[in-house]
Amino acid sequence: MRAAVVPSPGTPPEVRESPAPQPAVVTAGLALSSAVAAGGTLLADGVLLGPPAMNGSARGTALVVLAVALPLLLGSAWLGRRGSARAAVVRLGATGYLAYNAVLFLFGTPFNRLFLAYVLMLGLSAAALGSTVLQLRARLVAARFRQDGWTRAVAAYAGLVVLLNALAWLKNVVPALGHPESAGFLAGTGLTTSPVYVQDLALWLPLAAVLAHRLWRRQSWGVVGTGAVLVLWTVESISIAVDQAFGVHADPSSPAVSGAVVGPFLALAALGLVALAVLLRRPGPTPPPRRSGGTGTVGPGRHGTSGTAGRGADAVGWR
Repeated sequence: MRAAVVPSPGTPPEVRESPAPQPAVVTAGLALSSAVAAGGTLLADGVLLGPPAMNGSARGTALVVLAVALPLLLGSAWLGRRGSARAAVVRLGATGYLAYNAVLFLFGTPFNRLFLAYVLMLGLSAAALGSTVLQLRARLVAARFRQDGWTRAVAAYAGLVVLLNALAWLKNVVPALGHPESAGFLAGTGLTTSPVYVQDLALWLPLAAVLAHRLWRRQSWGVVGTGAVLVLWTVESISIAVDQAFGVHADPSSPAVSGAVVGPFLALAALGLVALAVLLRRPGPTPPPRRSGGTGTVGPGRHGTSGTAGRGADAVGWR
């Protein structure tokens, strides 16, 4: 199993170039629409029309969008233009977080004056995800990171999070199927269904499971996709901690929010950062090529090329 290598000055041009061309116009539009949507949610009086706890929760989410997600998006976009592979992963995860929470703004709050801003935030986040995925050179991005036993440890961690998250949601959903008119997880929310459960069970958790499986098999989209999911989960864990704190402050008696989860979700965010740091480590030094006895020539490499010539994209063990 070959280890990933850092492109050297002699690496072919297609390996040295940026592995994730930046869709700058879409990203700029997403940043602007998200700033308007989150800024209005956080600061504008009389916009939110839901129960006090849910309004407080929405304001907490808006604060994290402004203070964490948008700086990550813009910073990673700038670094991505300079060829940073880590920035490509972070940008994908930050965009996923904005898409996730645009859905919550649209379906987790009653219709309000910011509706079109929420729609634009969702549409542009979907466009940014699509354009990034279509242009991303996943094989080149994955080649920038180390491949070893810890890679599978991160895959196992991601798979465990998927499993526990799915079980936690199903534990609430399945018993409520017998009496849907009194579903406990909707108490105090003013909602007719849960956009969190819908998104997670139908889209994000299955996607994360597939990516974790591909990471376990050491495939390039496994590394890039799981890294992006870890970014999303980390920011979302911070978001949950903040929105619950805001919700409790707005209405301490509401069953829809709980201050008891603030600490655990901050701990989950820290754990996600550790997993992300492990996954996105730089590869170690490349061992010198072995020379055939006495001839002073480099031994054969992949596809019959010399060992030195094979140290481009084709020398990377990621698929």
